Amino acid sequence: MTDVWADIATEFLHFYPRGRRLLAVAGADAERSRQAADQLGAALTASGQHVVREHSPEGEEGELRTVVSAFREGPKSDDVLLVSGPAALIGERTRGMWNYALWQLTGDEPPHTVAGSIVDVSDPEHPKRRFADYCALPAAYGA
Repeated sequence: MTDVWADIATEFLHFYPRGRRLLAVAGADAERSRQAADQLGAALTASGQHVVREHSPEGEEGELRTVVSAFREGPKSDDVLLVSGPAALIGERTRGMWNYALWQLTGDEPPHTVAGSIVDVSDPEHPKRRFADYCALPAAYGA
């Protein structure tokens, strides 16, 4: 585990210290999202959190809603639901499900501006946090 994952876990827990919390790790590549979420999950566990881990290879809205509903309807807890998958996890119809979203990318891939954290995992052993917003995107982005 690197400092990047520990720092993001600390940030998430600062904003969402207790109760059922929902966190998405998304990106252009669902398998990379799985790997990044595993690292973040380890950091949350090291911080004393119980993490319920799910992966959605397709990010299908109906599946996501079923997983989130089952988690919310479960017994009262301070668990964290950590779901990884493709960009669809934080698409227009699904982004409101999460308390917090992380976008993983490599190299020059564009960031997703909905995400609370952006991590470049070009070198998985040495991920780097990137701070980007609309100002950092190319002028043609979204055109």
